[in-house]
Amino acid sequence: MPLLTVENLSAAFHTRNGVVRAVQDVSFQLERGETLGIVGESGSGKSVTCYAILGLVPQPPGRIEAGRALFGGVDLLACSHRQLNRIRGRRISMIFQDAMTSLNPFLRIGEQLIEPLMIHEKIARSAATDRALVMLDEAGISEAEHRLKMYPHEFSGGMRQRVMIAMALITKPDLLIADEPTTALDVTVQAQILELIRKMQNELGMAVILVSHDLGIVSGFCNRVLVMYAGRVMESARTDDLFYHTKHPYTRGLRNSIPALQMKGAELHTIPGQPPDPHHPLPGCPFAPRCAHAVEYCAREEIVMLEAAPQHGTACLRVQKENLSI
Repeated sequence: MPLLTVENLSAAFHTRNGVVRAVQDVSFQLERGETLGIVGESGSGKSVTCYAILGLVPQPPGRIEAGRALFGGVDLLACSHRQLNRIRGRRISMIFQDAMTSLNPFLRIGEQLIEPLMIHEKIARSAATDRALVMLDEAGISEAEHRLKMYPHEFSGGMRQRVMIAMALITKPDLLIADEPTTALDVTVQAQILELIRKMQNELGMAVILVSHDLGIVSGFCNRVLVMYAGRVMESARTDDLFYHTKHPYTRGLRNSIPALQMKGAELHTIPGQPPDPHHPLPGCPFAPRCAHAVEYCAREEIVMLEAAPQHGTACLRVQKENLSI
């Protein structure tokens, strides 16, 4: 039985300027110990998908309009706030995108680290502090006892991200959601953070969802990948299949945009145009206006995910009709 099963998840924001369809009909499964990457441009619905699963979409203006998210037999989308609080931070943890704004600037690091233990495990402060010291040390932060007494602004960006990882993993969750955990970090620190997450994953046997806009990072870290665009899943496959047997023009565009794949001195590849306005969803394939392979019916027919190969789904109408080989 999968650890997490998301079925037909749709979420929207009802604003004064109209309804923003942020996530539309997203489905996927996650096995225990598996690493799933969710990639796409900014605004593609990656983070909202994860926030919706955890009940973190503010309501209003947000609204879960359809779908289920089954975690250990419990539908997270139908849970009460009290039920969700027993799961969040204990069995499911999240590393948020910006560590500086996610940490409380008024509380010492030690107070923030021990809070999940005192809330979920009801252990004494002294025992929680001992666990926090061990966790900081495992996260690669030296002089842990001294660091517990410091405030977030006294840490560098990389160290704040390590603190976020320590906070997320201190309760030994079954699932870790990492929302662009390496954003704004230099390349060396990025590698260290990803290696730390992998090390802790192997030790705890947990599943990981890695949200990123960088296919280069995902290629070396994830077992499976979802490619999202305009709130929809465009392609879903095991990582090797996604790179070597691409089944959607958008995925090909993202892959070709990886700088490391460019010839030295050559112009960097870009995808022309801009993503559609979420206030005004387009009929047919949302990528059609930017797609070099689009034909007349791409802008007219509704898209659905279908298997183009075993365990490899695509929403490209032309690939589904077997008249396009990417």
